[in-house]
Amino acid sequence: MTQTRFDVLTIGNAIVDIIAPVEPGFIEREGMQEGIMHLIDTDRAEDLYAKMPSSRRQISGGSAANTAAGVASLGGRAAFVGKVADDPLGDVFATDLDDLGVFYGTSRLKNGALTARSMIFLSEDGERTMNTYLGACHQLTEADIRPDEIGAAAITYMEGFLWDPLEAKKAFVLAAHYAHKQERAAAFTLSDPFCVDRYRAEFLDLIRSKTIDYVFANVHELKSLYQTDDLGEAVRAIAQDAELAAITMGAEGAMAVHNGEIVSVPAFPVDKVVDATGAGDLFAAGFLLGMARGQTLDSALKTGCLAASEVISHIGARPELDLADLSKRHGLAG
Repeated sequence: MTQTRFDVLTIGNAIVDIIAPVEPGFIEREGMQEGIMHLIDTDRAEDLYAKMPSSRRQISGGSAANTAAGVASLGGRAAFVGKVADDPLGDVFATDLDDLGVFYGTSRLKNGALTARSMIFLSEDGERTMNTYLGACHQLTEADIRPDEIGAAAITYMEGFLWDPLEAKKAFVLAAHYAHKQERAAAFTLSDPFCVDRYRAEFLDLIRSKTIDYVFANVHELKSLYQTDDLGEAVRAIAQDAELAAITMGAEGAMAVHNGEIVSVPAFPVDKVVDATGAGDLFAAGFLLGMARGQTLDSALKTGCLAASEVISHIGARPELDLADLSKRHGLAG
């Protein structure tokens, strides 16, 4: 077995989040529907990016990258695999992860699509209108999956969104193979109820075939996976299918199901939920790090819930506080 170099390695869509306030009338003039996420092409991405004010904020994003950032903030050794282009926004993405202490060594895409971006326009009333260009992040292939990196991670964690592009799907399965070859765990998140609707049979096969060891889901995704409105029924089903399932329940906290045992913890209270974006990603960071370091299910769940509570208390999908320090203050270090 390769020596552990990373606690958690995550694989997913590499997207730069670009956030900027806009003046009244901009959304309407550009033909957008306020508060809606629009998928856009290359020309539209370049046009809108050029129109964004210089006060824009640019940070690395994407679900799995958010999880890696959370692991690093908790004091863990994190790595990320995802595709960006050899362009200025690719530089932004790579530099940002490096500043966070996340290892990132995926080769850049040359002479192809641009780095993926999610341009988030903030109206005066705080409404967020998103325009997402997937570009280079959909060009992840098996060639980007390095056996030495995967084998050196205690847990490899992937997002269900990787199941959309065919080549990324192959990369996902190969990464799980490399993890198991080194007797490491492979994990994935269902990502989104609509993602589950598209790939329900394939996701169930990934779990039942033991290609995936740990499954992450929120209540809506889990119910969608088993096509039921009964959470208890869905929990009993995932208990039969998966080695370990971690389920987030919003204000009700989270639960883990393992070997017939169900462990639940309450959510950490927050004064006000400001932005739920990234809550699941940060929960995964805390839970995965706990599992990688041999914590009990109860402790890992609490660390996940604590990380989620921090990120929903402000705008943005990345922690603003040092999560390692926050964990220590709550007696969850280690």
